[in-house]
Amino acid sequence: MTTTPAGWYPDPDDATKSRWWDGARWTEDRAPLQAPPIPESYTVNAMELKAPEGTPWNTAWIWIIVVLPFLPSLLLLGVDWSRMFDFTSGSETEMMLRIYTNPAYLLSLVGGFAAYGLGVWFAYLDWRVLTRRGVPRPFHWAWNFITPVYAIGRSVVVRRRTGRGISPMWVSIVLVILSVVFATILSVMIVSEVMKQILLIPGLVSS
Repeated sequence: MTTTPAGWYPDPDDATKSRWWDGARWTEDRAPLQAPPIPESYTVNAMELKAPEGTPWNTAWIWIIVVLPFLPSLLLLGVDWSRMFDFTSGSETEMMLRIYTNPAYLLSLVGGFAAYGLGVWFAYLDWRVLTRRGVPRPFHWAWNFITPVYAIGRSVVVRRRTGRGISPMWVSIVLVILSVVFATILSVMIVSEVMKQILLIPGLVSS
């Protein structure tokens, strides 16, 4: 038969206290129940992940990263959609190639690829600046391959490290919402223009 060695154990009559077990029975000696100690490594790691007091969080790069992906879409406002879907003039090949030869559309397409590549480069520059300022383990720049993950993740991590710097996340979220609204309006305009041009095709609608 095994016996429990003498020592302090949780009081079976009061969960907030510990009680002395003398090896055979409970005594009347009681003490407040002590919380388990926080591991030293956890405390040290938490302190190490804090940037020095007053460390700047803001860079020019993060704002360029936030705004840049949405700029090429604005070039689509310069596309003449009525001419783009004019089914009554030119050959079928001409009509199909119009969208690929429209300067505004081409600039928007090329600008989108350029903005994507530059965004990754700017994310690296932003990450490097934060590292040099003493921000420990900033959000990795490679996340900018998935737009707009970097701007949001960077804001959350920098806020934890410095206590500030959440605004790029909110601006990025607002721009994403605005881009969805813009894309919806543009899609409605395009569909409306296509339907209008279809109705102008001779013989399609009887008089």
